[in-house]
Amino acid sequence: MTDWLVGLMETLGAPGAGLAIALENLFPPLPSEVILPLAGFTASRGDMGLLDVLVCTTLGSVIGALTLYWIGALLGRDRVLAIAAKLPLVKASDIEKTEAWFGRHGRKTVFFGRMIPLFRSLISVPAGVERMPLPTFTLLTTVGSLIWNTAFVLAGYFLGENWSLVETYVGIGSNVVIALVVAAVLVFVGVRLAERRTSRHTARR
Repeated sequence: MTDWLVGLMETLGAPGAGLAIALENLFPPLPSEVILPLAGFTASRGDMGLLDVLVCTTLGSVIGALTLYWIGALLGRDRVLAIAAKLPLVKASDIEKTEAWFGRHGRKTVFFGRMIPLFRSLISVPAGVERMPLPTFTLLTTVGSLIWNTAFVLAGYFLGENWSLVETYVGIGSNVVIALVVAAVLVFVGVRLAERRTSRHTARR
């Protein structure tokens, strides 16, 4: 992957880094924790301008996020409810609660979500489903992405040859986030199964 990223940036320069980040939004297995520090390191060698890298990567983040936003918008609430109805252990009320929560905290979620591994890309879809005003979504995404991108690009810029250290330490944080998500899913499944057993026991009475 590193060789591919280096080749992309050698061919396209800073726009290549922006393209990689746009793809990272659509395909999360492409980690920004690698792309951004590597772009910063490349800028430190004078192969790309630092400001150009920050502008292009942030633009790439916004383009990728907007793509997912429109996927969510095209999917729509009715299709989400239809999909939820076919999922085991999921109720329509779960979607309604999520909608209510997003209505109260949507702006903060989009802004801070751009700085959380795994959620960086996913948060754009519910924003589209809920049709968050596009100017608001774009502004929050731009600012959140700029903060995230700047931190990682500058880390790679100042670490130089040791830019890969960024991926090592951020990888620990990513694993923590994944573990919390898995734990939350297990708790949800456990609670829902307990509810089913209780309802069956009550029905038998």
